[in-house]
Amino acid sequence: MPIAYISHPDCLKHNVGEFHPEQPERLTAIYDYLLHSGLELALQFHDAENVSQENLELAHTKSYIKNIFTKSPDEGLCQLDSDTLMMPHTLKACLRAAGAVVQGVDLVMKGEVKSAFCAVRPPGHHAEKDKAMGFCYFNNIAVGTAYAIKKYNLSRVAIVDFDVHHGNGTENIFKDDHRVLFCSSFQHPFYPHSGADTINDKIVNVPLSAGTKGAAFREQIELQWLPALEEFKPELIMISAGFDAHVADDMGQLSLNEKDYEWITIKIKEIADKYAQSRIVSSLEGGYELGSLARSVAAHIDALLGFR
Repeated sequence: MPIAYISHPDCLKHNVGEFHPEQPERLTAIYDYLLHSGLELALQFHDAENVSQENLELAHTKSYIKNIFTKSPDEGLCQLDSDTLMMPHTLKACLRAAGAVVQGVDLVMKGEVKSAFCAVRPPGHHAEKDKAMGFCYFNNIAVGTAYAIKKYNLSRVAIVDFDVHHGNGTENIFKDDHRVLFCSSFQHPFYPHSGADTINDKIVNVPLSAGTKGAAFREQIELQWLPALEEFKPELIMISAGFDAHVADDMGQLSLNEKDYEWITIKIKEIADKYAQSRIVSSLEGGYELGSLARSVAAHIDALLGFR
């Protein structure tokens, strides 16, 4: 069964300056590499739909959503924090990005595909209930997770996040929700300077020191994430797929490579096959060195397909 590949041209139009690391070329690099590798033949392409106000409110406050809409500029830039800016096309991209994850949930829950990859931007995992930060406006994976719980009456959804940065927004949104298990690995100490001290039986944070290589990363995942996932028995797995922990990506100082992303995807897929009827929705978060990003996404999709 093919993987749903969900994206939209609106996600390419969000551009807050040539020196900002979160560039439109991230998506074109991924797509070009999938074409080059032949993996596009195993993908089912979908245009991302716009997320509804109702579904945004599952993860964000009404006042915050209104504020984002109000601040969307007709021209120029609007600065929400030091590195999170809006331009005239940003809001459109945000609505497509969150909508893609909701759409992915529908596709996997209805059995049309086993898994979905949302090639979208801007990313989302730093966005809290009422705060934009870290290039993120709406928390795409959180919106999709909350939607899955409400729409399909799920009681156990796991979110796994292997971005180099802690998914503080996702933790903020679900920290008191027993229906969600959140597993996050991240460099520490590092932006956003959170997660290492969290004490919560439904949050499994794995802080990693700068320079951590694949072997140590895999060891911690096997010690901490996998037992928690086995015990939780998720009905659906959502992935915040950040690839900026790659050794070639100077956004962070971890030293993972494509084989590590392939490995963690295989491990997640094994849990999904066992407990969640193979249902996985993955959404792009970080990854800013274009070559390593494209290769890592291809390895991730290849593993989701079960070719590895």
